[in-house]
Amino acid sequence: MKKTFYLLTVTFLLLSCNLASKPEQNSLLVRNIDELNNFINKAAPGDVIVLANGIWKDVQIEFYGNGSKNKPITLKAETPGKVFIEGTSFIHLGGNHLIVEGLYFRNGYSPSTSIIRFKIGDNKTAFNSRVTSCVIKNFTKPNRLTNDKWIEFYGKHNTLNHCYISGKSNDGETLRVFQDGNEHSSNHHQIVNNYFGPRPRKGGPRAETIRIGDSKTSMSSGFVNVSNNYFEACNGEVEIISDKTNYNTFKNNIFYKSEGSLVLRHGSFTTVDSNIFIGGDDSNFYGGIRVVSSGHWITNNYFYKIKGEEFRSPLAIMNGIPMSPLNRYKQVTDIVVAYNTWVDCKSPWQIGVGQNIKSMNVLPKYEIRSAPPIRSLIANNLIFNHESDDEPFVNHDNFEGILFKNNVLDNSDKTFTKYGVFENNTIKMKQINGWLYAPEFPQPILTKSIYFGYEFDKIKTDLFGTSRSQNSIGSISNFDTAEKFVINNNLYGPDWFSSEQRTTSPKIFKTSANGNELIQNIAEANSGDIIELTDNLYAIDNSIAIKKDITIRSKNNAQIIFNNPQETPLFEMHPYSFLHLDSVILKGKNNQLAFKPLDKKMSAAYNIDVKNSTIEGFGYILKAPKGSFTDILKFENSLIKQCNNGIVLAAEEKGDYNAEMVTITNCKFESVSNNVVNFFRGGYDESTIGGILSINNSTFINCGKFEENGVLLKTKGIINVDLTNNTFQNNPVKYVAVLWGAKNNIHKENILINSGEIKVEEQQKLEILY
Repeated sequence: MKKTFYLLTVTFLLLSCNLASKPEQNSLLVRNIDELNNFINKAAPGDVIVLANGIWKDVQIEFYGNGSKNKPITLKAETPGKVFIEGTSFIHLGGNHLIVEGLYFRNGYSPSTSIIRFKIGDNKTAFNSRVTSCVIKNFTKPNRLTNDKWIEFYGKHNTLNHCYISGKSNDGETLRVFQDGNEHSSNHHQIVNNYFGPRPRKGGPRAETIRIGDSKTSMSSGFVNVSNNYFEACNGEVEIISDKTNYNTFKNNIFYKSEGSLVLRHGSFTTVDSNIFIGGDDSNFYGGIRVVSSGHWITNNYFYKIKGEEFRSPLAIMNGIPMSPLNRYKQVTDIVVAYNTWVDCKSPWQIGVGQNIKSMNVLPKYEIRSAPPIRSLIANNLIFNHESDDEPFVNHDNFEGILFKNNVLDNSDKTFTKYGVFENNTIKMKQINGWLYAPEFPQPILTKSIYFGYEFDKIKTDLFGTSRSQNSIGSISNFDTAEKFVINNNLYGPDWFSSEQRTTSPKIFKTSANGNELIQNIAEANSGDIIELTDNLYAIDNSIAIKKDITIRSKNNAQIIFNNPQETPLFEMHPYSFLHLDSVILKGKNNQLAFKPLDKKMSAAYNIDVKNSTIEGFGYILKAPKGSFTDILKFENSLIKQCNNGIVLAAEEKGDYNAEMVTITNCKFESVSNNVVNFFRGGYDESTIGGILSINNSTFINCGKFEENGVLLKTKGIINVDLTNNTFQNNPVKYVAVLWGAKNNIHKENILINSGEIKVEEQQKLEILY
């Protein structure tokens, strides 16, 4: 008996010691890439490889191993957020049951096609693996035209969760799911609880935040789950998410002030349920859901102040192309849009979007979208407007293939009876927070005439997960639950990282003309600071590099005279820079440039805002090289005179362009010989804003005398052009402008004196990009 007790005691002690030492035994701290590669090669199921805190620079990690469901192999930071991956670096995964956790990618870019990739090389694919609690911030290619994807999904049953992804400014999707072959289709990937954004405007196509599949794999199944994510300022292009395979789910996501849409592009049988789209009055490009193809169920979604038009409409149901090629637009069939709510949205329902029969003479047959939606149902939806909307329903073609049932419209003081698709009524709505309005109950109009369509019994809950046993039209069926809802930021991204930036008051540098004080103060200033010129005259011999958000202003219209004899810019714009000029006079020579971005390595946009200033005597006001992009370019209350060339934004091709928002207000252009404004966008592409040029209340005198093509303001291919209340006098050109009538090009109340005419071409023939 004693012997037996002794053996049991020894066995228990051995087991206890083994269990106690197990975490320590399996945890492997590494301090450099050689140690890391060594431990990866030796890793066994259950091992935890720990990267020591600090900067890991120029590390290309190939994490291959085979763990098990209960004993994954983990690669993690010693302290989450304290392991910084910098330089030319990436981590690619291959094998089974791997976990990557707690890494922070910054100050660099991937030398490969991706930063995080669930595949090593051509044949080492990852399965059942997870990347969690990681940050990728501004880890973007030096050249914005170089394509990559930050995250590439391959294999099956892989997960990205609780990650923060922001700042991609170069060509290519932020996240891409590949489905090439059986090894990668029907993959059941999970993209959940992440924070995406901001993604800045790219000025060209291929800038989605998430893309699932492509046209070549659009016949395959995905079963990808994109749920509980937060998308903020995802402005890369018109498609925030581009769904191009079948049976995917988008649920409980929040889209906050993002200038694009959730687009059901090539895929079919998609579930879009309980998502929230929050817009505002500050942009007309916030989008909702755009529908192509077949079999989608769009239910329980909430839209607030979504004001995009056509492709960015709150609900855009597209026309298709008869017998469409795989990469174009399939006809919409057999979709259900039910139990959704739109509050203060502009023209929330648009049917037959993209119908372009009038373009038959300039587009090939395979681009003509003439097939309207058919065999579809829109039922039990609610539209509520505090101010009346003249067109809550826009019909671009033929909507007879859609059945409309029990859709209620409260259009403030204006009924809308055209087309007979709404029941006009008054709804009591209560504001819960800045964007959420919920109907008060009971209201018979919301509960009595609910339409029960085929398989509507499967719609069991509302926007906030409340049972629909006490059912109501719209996305909210229970006021009490809605009243308690708040956005929980802890659900999105890593718990150790905050995207909130501390705001500080700007420092004002009183700057004299002595020595290099101006250059030194600009270099010393932080973003947001102000350089205040206190003298009257500043002589500058070399270019001033602008690498931050900086204001240069004066109270006495100080002059900055640029004396460099070379063809160089006075202000050299770098990535992420924003230059504000106020009440300053810039003087140059005929071979110089007032502003110019770098010729290479413009990884991100620059911005310029000029007001109350004079620019005189330069060869160019602004000349944008290929690969550069300005998001905001503004001239206000300023004089531009005696320059060889004006604003030249014309270096790109095939859908890309050099600027997004160009605004000229209350300005005077005098004796600008050539390229007064040359804003160009090449190629037929509908995936972007397409450039905005607004010229208002400005005067152009004696400009364009050396203009070879006879056009003063060149806007070829730009989608949005507004010429209003301008005066053109004694400009020796044939045309002030040649506008694109089929797009958003308008002119009104302009005065033309000895300056040719404004011509409108309804259709323009451009190169097809696809």
